[in-house]
Amino acid sequence: MPEFGPRTLAYVDDAYDKSRASDGHSRYGAYLAQHAHLLHDDDQPLTPVAFASVAWMVATSPIMYPGYVRIRPDLTDLTTTVSDDYRLALRITVPLRHHALTRRPARVLDWQAEHDPWADRRWLALEAPEQTDRPALLTTATLLIPVATERLTTPTTAAPGRAMTRDAKQAMRVLVEIVNAHAHLVNELTGGAR
Repeated sequence: MPEFGPRTLAYVDDAYDKSRASDGHSRYGAYLAQHAHLLHDDDQPLTPVAFASVAWMVATSPIMYPGYVRIRPDLTDLTTTVSDDYRLALRITVPLRHHALTRRPARVLDWQAEHDPWADRRWLALEAPEQTDRPALLTTATLLIPVATERLTTPTTAAPGRAMTRDAKQAMRVLVEIVNAHAHLVNELTGGAR
């Protein structure tokens, strides 16, 4: 099974997808079928940009939990965004602790590690502090990673089924490869650890 690491911000979990498939083929495919209304444009296949964006939305939480695409828990968010000129980007939101700031504010609360005894201690999720008797400065950085349109999968169908699932899985593999190629940017922001 894949694991998170310094070069792995996300991965596709094909083993879990197949073993938990209600249709015997793909759990992700079943979720795509449930959201078929989002995956076509007047019964025509979506553009590669729109398809990748919708397929990512379905493959991740909150629609799929656990997701077909697993996201490293120390990231606040990893989503797609489409610009006004129909270009796709991956948006990575990273919580930053005060030690990452040039000037640290005095007497202000910071992010705190999530209290989950089962969590992988190497990639701690951060959450707002429970204490609320003084101000908290919760700083995040947002990275936008452009995705070249020619790398995207062109969907072959507008109907849910094995062909759409195959196309969507290929689109997810490409996006995961792109985001992981930029893991060094997250590591530079966080100092490589929490």
